[in-house]
Amino acid sequence: MTIKNYNIQSAIGLIPAAGEGKRISPLPGSKELYPIGFRVAKDGSLRPKVVCHYLLESMRLAGIRKAYALLRANKWDIPAYFGDGSLVDMNLGYLVVSSLYGVPYTLDRAYEFVQDAVVTLGFPDIIFQPQDAFVRLLAHLSDSEADLVLGVVPFNQPHKGGMVDFDANGCVSKVLDKPLQSTLRYSWFTAVWTPSFTEFLHQYLADKPIVPSQEVLINDAIQSAIDNGLKVEVEVFENGSFLDIGTPEDLVRAVGDGLKQV
Repeated sequence: MTIKNYNIQSAIGLIPAAGEGKRISPLPGSKELYPIGFRVAKDGSLRPKVVCHYLLESMRLAGIRKAYALLRANKWDIPAYFGDGSLVDMNLGYLVVSSLYGVPYTLDRAYEFVQDAVVTLGFPDIIFQPQDAFVRLLAHLSDSEADLVLGVVPFNQPHKGGMVDFDANGCVSKVLDKPLQSTLRYSWFTAVWTPSFTEFLHQYLADKPIVPSQEVLINDAIQSAIDNGLKVEVEVFENGSFLDIGTPEDLVRAVGDGLKQV
């Protein structure tokens, strides 16, 4: 199977992990390694399962063998934990991010490594359903003319999400970043895209003056892509959900849900 002349097996995962986790600090390590539930080791025993492990499993289920974790300089516990990726049967690389002005800059750190590949984006502090989300997102990208496909789920807390407006054909017209109130019903939680969006994002940031006190939002970058003619579509997971462990109340929920799986 090919995606616009790109083999699906060339899809590369990007995992932005440069955040500080201030809302749930202090922690003894990176929030991406917070234990949420358990996994069964090769010897049959139970071992803690960290939050990022769920994302990597979902990527691997879609046949993704290569991913880059994008880190700030003091988060060496992540490569120390996952190493070369053999724990999740993947090849993992690590890129250090110095331009800490928002997720778009973090993603753009990988530009030289992914500019010719299909990209799958996953946030390492979010647990989501369904597990086969990337399988379906890549299939959608393959079967459409979209430059970018957002995975969306019903969401009733707009102040915590990127709310998406789309038509009956799944074409996106608007993405709003954490509005206090909204009549929109769906939020995106993950995405896949072709090199056309990678290139757009790179140029978008190159043309944008850096204001150290002002974070550049990924939702604003997506909206700019739409406004400039890129085709953005949604894959709707009507029975799906996502949970960001970045706040104390949602971390409590995630830990409780993880314990129920034991």
